[in-house]
Parts: sequence; C-alpha cells; structure tokens
Amino acid sequence: NLTPVPRPDYRVGLPGDGKWREVINSDAGIYGGSNTGNYGGVTAENWPVHGQSHSAGLYLPPLSIVAFQRES
Repeated sequence: NLTPVPRPDYRVGLPGDGKWREVINSDAGIYGGSNTGNYGGVTAENWPVHGQSHSAGLYLPPLSIVAFQRES
C-alpha cells in the first residue's frame, strides 16, 4: 500500500485455502512503524478474486509492504 491511507479488509486473491502467515510487515514496531497489521496471518476463504480460487481480506497499513506465506 503505497498511499498514506490504511486499507482495512482489502480483498486479495490467493491460490489456495488455509492459513496464510504474515512473514513481513514493514509497519511493524520493530521497523519503527505503527504496529498495525493482520495479527500474524489471515485465513483464505472460498471466494474467487483476481483470477484465484480463494481470497482473504487483508489489513494494509499505510505506506507499507506486507507479505504472506501459506502454512503447510
């Protein structure tokens, strides 16, 4: 999210179901950010978005990058 505005419940397509762990959040307190995010992860729903079979509503902090990895 390269805007100064937070984006709550921003739906993003994911290639599979299950839990997706937030592996990086540049808004975390350890990086000097406001420490907002996705509480460590999100759960994908069977809701097709962006050409993917599943999706999740993410919290995108302002001026930040978040990355997720599917848990096995």
